[in-house]
Amino acid sequence: MNKSNKFSPEVRERAVRLVQEHRGEYPSLWAAVESIAPKIGCVPQTLLQWVKRTEIDAEARPGTTIAEAQRIKDLERENKELRRANEILKTASAFFAQAELDRKLKP
Repeated sequence: MNKSNKFSPEVRERAVRLVQEHRGEYPSLWAAVESIAPKIGCVPQTLLQWVKRTEIDAEARPGTTIAEAQRIKDLERENKELRRANEILKTASAFFAQAELDRKLKP
């Protein structure tokens, strides 16, 4: 899933800004996107995703912002590491408890 970024962040910002500035001149968001996308050199679906992502990050549209998504990803990674460490500690504890029992039973 290694996708290359064909468009620079500046081009993306400019394209989104164009859509937002000219949105009122078209009957719908999709019509504005379809008109502007060829001028940028991308397909309309890509430009629409950029517009939606920008609106979500600006909290103008419901959804998970990039910052929230990154925080969730980091927390899930930390949770996974903690669960793994907890399993290791449980196994070690059981091992040492059994070793202690074996030692006490031998005369």
